Amino acid sequence: MKIGVISDTHGVFDGVLEEFLAPCDEIWHAGDFGSVEVADKIAAFKPLRAVYGNIDGGVMRRMYHEFNYFNVEGTSVLMTHIGGYPRHYAPKALQHIHGAHPKIFVAGHSHILKVIYDPIYDLLHINPGAAGIYGIHKVRTAVRFDIEGGEIKNMEIGEWQKSLR
Repeated sequence: MKIGVISDTHGVFDGVLEEFLAPCDEIWHAGDFGSVEVADKIAAFKPLRAVYGNIDGGVMRRMYHEFNYFNVEGTSVLMTHIGGYPRHYAPKALQHIHGAHPKIFVAGHSHILKVIYDPIYDLLHINPGAAGIYGIHKVRTAVRFDIEGGEIKNMEIGEWQKSLR
């Protein structure tokens, strides 16, 4: 199964992201959609698993949860928006990591792309950076990879200028 991971779209889901995510079987969005319309557009494009972010309002918080725990191809996944990263996890995220023991932990919020193996919790931390054009980041980023038999393979990073195309 090919997975696309994005976060911090802040109201933008354009052709650049559609092209990068086209080969994916499903998309994981780690919060800060920016609007219900963007969430609906992504969900119409590909099957979507998501959490709300700190800029997502009341309707979005009824559509999605703060934490999402699920399994894909025998791999447990925990996703949230404000989660931190290895050795610097947010307290709530750490509680969920302790309880769920995921193999993949996805978080957004920082607008900084990070993929880090955490040997303490035996998980792969993925922050896809920011896919939108608004925020502190210099480039837009996204991640895609395959999950096959419980293994993560063929990870690719997408990187684009911060302008709509």
